[in-house]
Amino acid sequence: MTLMSPLHPDRNLALELVRATEAAAIRATPFIGKGDKLGADGAAVDAMRAFLSTVEFDGTVVIGEGEKDNAPMLFNGERVGTGMGPACDIAVDPIDGTSLAAAGRQNAISVIAASDKGTMLDASSVYYMNKLVAGPEGIGVVDIRQSIGENIRAIAKAKGKNVADVIVAVLDRPRHADLIEDIRAAGAGTRLLLDGDVAGGLHAARYGSRIDLCIGIGGSPEGVVTTCAVKGLGGIVQGILHPMNDEERARGLATGLKFDYVYEMDELVASDNTFFVATGVTDGGFLDGVRRKGPIIKTHSIAIRSKSGTVREVYAEHNADRWF
Repeated sequence: MTLMSPLHPDRNLALELVRATEAAAIRATPFIGKGDKLGADGAAVDAMRAFLSTVEFDGTVVIGEGEKDNAPMLFNGERVGTGMGPACDIAVDPIDGTSLAAAGRQNAISVIAASDKGTMLDASSVYYMNKLVAGPEGIGVVDIRQSIGENIRAIAKAKGKNVADVIVAVLDRPRHADLIEDIRAAGAGTRLLLDGDVAGGLHAARYGSRIDLCIGIGGSPEGVVTTCAVKGLGGIVQGILHPMNDEERARGLATGLKFDYVYEMDELVASDNTFFVATGVTDGGFLDGVRRKGPIIKTHSIAIRSKSGTVREVYAEHNADRWF
């Protein structure tokens, strides 16, 4: 007997989706450290698509990856699943941190997020978003409209810690040079991310993490994916679209997107029934990477459901002969 509602995705969906991120992570492992971003991404995409086709739901990819660099992709509008069961919006990133995986660096993960159909913001016409992410202590306390110094002092007070002990995660990009300088001038420390700001956002939102805030300009798709997870963690996400040129702004306006406007969580994802699953590709502070020991492949995943506020870590062993 299935517990799946014909209208809304239910609790079984998260564990079904984990199978797809596990597959993507495993298939990407031969490319780790080989310098081949497209090869890693292509293998992960093919594996994720194959496993999603077996999941009993009617999914539409609202946010796919690949447009920014012509990488292989699960494309926007693609239908996934068996077509039976609940209708869902899907956001996918077969490898969040393809350059990390290609270089053999830490914190590459495979990610899928899902929510009720029609609830995810489709910001695919604008590739970048200025984001702020914090845990439950940041609700009503931090705000992307405030200066970084004000936010650092506010989160320090809310958490009962010294400003000097606050850690802010930021993508290590030239565009963030002034932001990084301002964070340090305020007395806080930085955790500079080489890539993969989904993991950075989750670190900031998860209870007990060393990171207190994640802020800066990263991918718009990653902002929506992160929101699906943070809804389950009880934190806060805010985003301001950041078009790179007038053409991109015009394209966004034509699709109804708002600029110079703060998107709150319920505008990024207008559902309280969200799912987030991720599997480590390479080792990181968030998830262990795929490891092969003799005939066994080990994976480490996380599954978050907002409706129940449940966070599950999934350790799995796979027979290597079935994969390679």
